[in-house]
Amino acid sequence: MNTAPAKHIVIISGMSGSGKSTAIRALEDVGFFCIDNLPVLLLPKLTELAGGGQFSHLALVVDAREGIFLHEAPRVLDEVRRAGHHVEVLFLDASDESLIRRFSETRRRHPLAPTGSVSEGIQAEREALKDLRELADQVIDSSVLNVHDLKRMVQARFNPEPASGPSLSVMSFGFRHGVPPQADLVFDVRFLPNPYFVPELKGLTGKDPRVASYVLEREETQQFVEKVVDLCRFLFPRYQKEGKAYLTVALGCTGGKHRSVAIAEELRKRLVGDHPRVQLWDRDVEKE
Repeated sequence: MNTAPAKHIVIISGMSGSGKSTAIRALEDVGFFCIDNLPVLLLPKLTELAGGGQFSHLALVVDAREGIFLHEAPRVLDEVRRAGHHVEVLFLDASDESLIRRFSETRRRHPLAPTGSVSEGIQAEREALKDLRELADQVIDSSVLNVHDLKRMVQARFNPEPASGPSLSVMSFGFRHGVPPQADLVFDVRFLPNPYFVPELKGLTGKDPRVASYVLEREETQQFVEKVVDLCRFLFPRYQKEGKAYLTVALGCTGGKHRSVAIAEELRKRLVGDHPRVQLWDRDVEKE
């Protein structure tokens, strides 16, 4: 009988070129014991071999390289869960356009179409991974993320350090660049006057005290932030009760450089007392 302590196991899967290598390195940096491309059939044996507390957090990549064994993944994951381990599946995806561009930039062949086109490989891989995608506890679309953004998201979601509540990310973004797909709550701050049209503020960002003052010193801004804080304080305990371990609150303006940046920082300051693990992410502040 296996009496090994229960382990936290993160299965990373997803499309080739979507950032799986970045994700597993991110988990390694926060203390996970990581294995790339372990045959899924060996996962139960791995939990036995990693019996002691030294390897209480495991992460491994399971993807289309599994070949004929891929269909066994749902059964194996269920077996490991029934053995008492906490298993989570992270699936990384991206648009076909983004994946094709990444393969073009690296001049790599797609692993599922070594003699065909990248597009053919992508479609074959989507078909091969569709069942595993349906099992995912979280899907991250990395189409608009750089490696630093993806690393930050993965670590915020799976950091093994104990916390009293969900991990919380506050994000600023520009609607011009698309609504972040990972956002749980989205607020539009375009109702506020835009510093972009003030000549001396146009070239600055919401990180500059002059822009922050222009945005935050308005009565309607203060009322808005207070209402968002009240809503967050109402929702967060209820999300936690339902077992949600991560939350992303996104604030958007037109370009993601002025209003949303200033308000995101203000929201972070007000929430950090309730949630020590608050991360701030200004997604589009450097974009033109």
